[in-house]
Amino acid sequence: MTFTKKTFATLALSMAVSMASHAADTLKIGIAGPMTGTVSQYGDMQFQGAHAAIDLINKAGGVNGKMIEAIEYDDVCDPKQAVAVANKVVNDGVKYVVGHLCSSSTQPATDIYEEEGVLAVTCSTNPSITARGYEMIFRTIGLDSDQGPTAARYVIDNIKPKRVAIIHDKQQYGEGIAMSVRETLSAAGIEAIVTEGVTAGDKDFSSLITKLKRENIDFVYYGGYHPELGLIMRQSHATGFKPTFMGPEAVGNKEVSSIGGGASEGLLVTLPARYDLLPKNKAVVELMKSRKQDPTGPFVWTSVAAVQAMVNVMKQVGTDDAVAVADGLRGKTLDTAMGPLTWDQKGDLVGFEFGIYQWHADGTGTPL
Repeated sequence: MTFTKKTFATLALSMAVSMASHAADTLKIGIAGPMTGTVSQYGDMQFQGAHAAIDLINKAGGVNGKMIEAIEYDDVCDPKQAVAVANKVVNDGVKYVVGHLCSSSTQPATDIYEEEGVLAVTCSTNPSITARGYEMIFRTIGLDSDQGPTAARYVIDNIKPKRVAIIHDKQQYGEGIAMSVRETLSAAGIEAIVTEGVTAGDKDFSSLITKLKRENIDFVYYGGYHPELGLIMRQSHATGFKPTFMGPEAVGNKEVSSIGGGASEGLLVTLPARYDLLPKNKAVVELMKSRKQDPTGPFVWTSVAAVQAMVNVMKQVGTDDAVAVADGLRGKTLDTAMGPLTWDQKGDLVGFEFGIYQWHADGTGTPL
């Protein structure tokens, strides 16, 4: 057979049409979060949960005749990398994102998503993310402005500390929730004796611990992620300094016990409910266990619910147009793995509640 320029042009057109047809038959959902870096454990929860939800939806026939194609993006929990990821999402033609996870990454990434018409459902907790009045940004978790007071009220009613220290990692998420706790404690007449920031990634906290011991601190609230808190607890206990420690959902995972060892016993943590225990979530739990994955993590379920919510609205409105789906989410109540979820006009959940857990050295938590 002799190939002419016309033949090649015909073949090229045929391939383009075939590729376009294939693209039209799939629905791309991006999953953006830390696949690498010091908090990749949370990313594991996020990616595994989203994949489980997507796989079960595809097994049931997909959405509006289309199979979902999951596309992963690693932002390393870094704001600059998150911007690069957001631009890649746009260039890849992805209109839906589960993520990001770290508030400092979600903030700049969602600026781009809003401008480019990408619907993002995040599990970040900093209030400023949805305070900007964006139309395309939602979340499947509560706010630090709720989580902080929940923690503080427990401290006021149950711990009744005499000398309090508020420590944070100087990042948007960690400092934000730490200040929320401090403000609520202050309103109840409990003033922080020490308020101090540490640098994420530091390994030696001896000078901080010396200061806390000198001030006779009996309660420490830490705003940030588990690597630093684990080291602070371990190094504190090694010197005989054993105050009550407490932190947000970003410290509630097995790694904080691996790092802190026996010092992590008794740590108090605010966490979402154990959605893996709900009978309705048996299929997700079984699928994850078959993959040797842990279904107990909080960010597993915020991601499952994010996928389910978007897909449920697509089915209701009969289209995968991102703007139409965003309109269908806002102000509506949808059934998800986390139960019925309702979003207000800012994209925040209505009535979300954090629980208080006591953490153990074996890496598990007990609800209080």
